[in-house]
Amino acid sequence: MARFVVIVLDGFGIGAMEDVPRVRPADEGANTCRRILTAFPDLHLPVLERLGLMNAAGFETASMHPARGALYGRSELMHFWADTFFGHQEIMGTKPTMPKGHPFQQVRAQVAQALEAEGFQVRTVTTENGGILVVNEAATVGDNIECDPQQAINVTAAIDDISFEEELRIGRIVRRFCTTPRVIVFGGRGVHLPQLLGAIQTPNGLAGVNAPLSGVYKEDYHCMHLGYGIDPEVQLPALLYPKNIPVVLLGKVADIVANPQGESYSIVETEQVLQKTTECIDRYPTGFFCANVQETDLCGHREDAAAYARILERADRGIGALLEHLSEEDILVVMADHGNDPGIGHPHHTRERVPLLIRTGSGLAGDIGTRHTLSDVGATAADFFGVTGLENGKSFLGLIRQAGQEG
Repeated sequence: MARFVVIVLDGFGIGAMEDVPRVRPADEGANTCRRILTAFPDLHLPVLERLGLMNAAGFETASMHPARGALYGRSELMHFWADTFFGHQEIMGTKPTMPKGHPFQQVRAQVAQALEAEGFQVRTVTTENGGILVVNEAATVGDNIECDPQQAINVTAAIDDISFEEELRIGRIVRRFCTTPRVIVFGGRGVHLPQLLGAIQTPNGLAGVNAPLSGVYKEDYHCMHLGYGIDPEVQLPALLYPKNIPVVLLGKVADIVANPQGESYSIVETEQVLQKTTECIDRYPTGFFCANVQETDLCGHREDAAAYARILERADRGIGALLEHLSEEDILVVMADHGNDPGIGHPHHTRERVPLLIRTGSGLAGDIGTRHTLSDVGATAADFFGVTGLENGKSFLGLIRQAGQEG
């Protein structure tokens, strides 16, 4: 009986991938980890340091050094661009397929017609880049303006005025007309339509509601990501369920990965995410646990390196507390899903390699090298629990054991 735990520090990359000059030239020179740790050379993250962060990152600062006895590696991204949704689908064992991005304006008229046919009241708020839809005077449909352009359509709602279930109905209708990677359905309490409309922005030829500015994250946040080209049946949660292995997803991963037979907790605040993860670990002697620390990514979007550093300190403390609840048989992997360099000059994700910091109770040490897909983490968890059928990924469980033999 043992547990496999994955902590995703959302957006905490360790250097631009080799294909960046060709596919994302705006990300050239990106290195989220180096940017923050060199901007704040006194920043000390003792737990991440001990787990091998600087070993994986390949540099050191006055306060952060490579660790003896660390077990670590790195991973490239197989998914296109640099995306939280597809990053987590990749971790769970999905082989990424190329969606087709487009602005919401391309399908706005068809979506409006379909919503009206289903009995919804729909009107258009015109903007310089076309417009957004207002549905039942409580929800808006438009471009996501925080992620990379044309990658997502947002359905944003004041859920005091419309139920989240009804908002999901809207989102599923929108999904039928979009080939974008995601249609994101979300909302919160304590806001109403005037706050949503007051947060409309029109960058890069798009038109949508700036979600953080609207206030929907502040109270009773609800969210569901409707993805393109994702088959949950060949992902890790679906494969573990028939084996009676518990699956617990916490933080943003709970919003974006299918887990109908497991437990999912949508939490944003870093300390709460890691505390709840620890509580869940204590309840189960075996199981797969994946927690996303989203606030790192949010600080990257705000281009706020100082706030990013503060969140890393909170995450480091939380991971340290969690470690005390693991047994020798358990495995912990601390990683990221992409980068979000707050000093690169734009507020979007950055296409970076990510660290793989691995803890086993046996004190194994070594470098497992660079993996070519995040799915290798899911494949390793599947191997750990003795299940097969994952769509993508190669296990590095053997390398972990080899490191132990060599040590």
